[in-house]
Amino acid sequence: MPTLKELVDQRFPEEVRFLAELIKVPSDNPPGNCGVHAERSAELLGELGFEVEKHKVPSDLVTAHGMQAITNLVIRHRFGSGPVIALNAHGDVVPPGDGWTRDPYSAEVVDGWMYGRGVAVSKSDFATYAFALDALKRSGAVLQGTVELHLTYDEEAGGEIGPGWLLAKGITKPDLALGAGFSYSVVTAHNGCLHLEVEAKGRSAHAARPSTGVDALEVATDIMSAIYAYRHMLTARVSEVPGIGSPQVTVGLIKGGINTNVVPDRITFRLDRRMIPEESSEQVEAELRALIGGASRRHLDASVDVRRILLAKPLTELPAGKRMTEILCRHATRIMGETVQAGGVPLYTDARHYAQRGIPIVLYGAGPHSIEEANAHRADERLELTDLRKATEVVAETLFEMLS
Repeated sequence: MPTLKELVDQRFPEEVRFLAELIKVPSDNPPGNCGVHAERSAELLGELGFEVEKHKVPSDLVTAHGMQAITNLVIRHRFGSGPVIALNAHGDVVPPGDGWTRDPYSAEVVDGWMYGRGVAVSKSDFATYAFALDALKRSGAVLQGTVELHLTYDEEAGGEIGPGWLLAKGITKPDLALGAGFSYSVVTAHNGCLHLEVEAKGRSAHAARPSTGVDALEVATDIMSAIYAYRHMLTARVSEVPGIGSPQVTVGLIKGGINTNVVPDRITFRLDRRMIPEESSEQVEAELRALIGGASRRHLDASVDVRRILLAKPLTELPAGKRMTEILCRHATRIMGETVQAGGVPLYTDARHYAQRGIPIVLYGAGPHSIEEANAHRADERLELTDLRKATEVVAETLFEMLS
């Protein structure tokens, strides 16, 4: 019988073509119109011999989460009685933005690297997980358990109607899970994230007589100055988890104003607060609300409203996931040819939806040494194709050992 490595190698050219087809179909979020990509993914997976379940999220729920169309895909392959291991990756991607030197939807390959939006985060793991399962199926090995693929479409918007919805509806009840990774590392912990929207409301006036109005931008400026001073204070807090570092805060979106010659009556901005695993999300939100309230206190004629947009709690390791972590690290070290260890990342992912339901989850998939090397969420996102092949073998070997 051929080895798993040989089985992965046999279909690797097909895996590369599979990934290229996923890149060529846009699935930018926003705007979050991901139904077409799900249909194309299901078609490609069907050609591999998988039976694909399509779980369309109700349109009113999709709209409430700021998106346009989502169909989550589930594949289940039962080898025998035993644990259910879910493999989750997301097909929605951030918009390309400016600065690309290649078409972000071309899947162009240059010097062994494929370029395209989503090639690293995380359409690559649609391919990694599908072809790892395909190799296991073709191996004819006697295994005990079930492998599921959870291919979802709202990670960039929080994951609530992707894996969160599949789990809440009881569509799946896995015992263990593997989530999309972005580098050689095996990830067992990551940051949480809190998004708040702050709205400062004043009163418009002619720019020739600003004192007759209430300048909302002045209020917002004082609040943002306090936030940036707070950012520097956060460096004193450092996570004990390797790879996490300190909490972060960023003001990433600002809008408002009427015209150049008008005192602005309304300014809205959104902030992103990354929480290390040791922090309490409730305490962090209370801390920020107190900071905003204190900074706006001197503007008695203005009003300030704070609204939570997103709360993603940090991921921490569950003891029942230690065996999968050890197996992943061992196979990755052998196949990658360098020591691969477990640690944390300062990102946040869909993994928390599994962990919050007591399902141990570890992150691993195709990727270079770091998300920076992949240009993840930046122009010219890329993936070295040899890393795609190696990651597929690592996942196949890990599943084989877990289910043997």
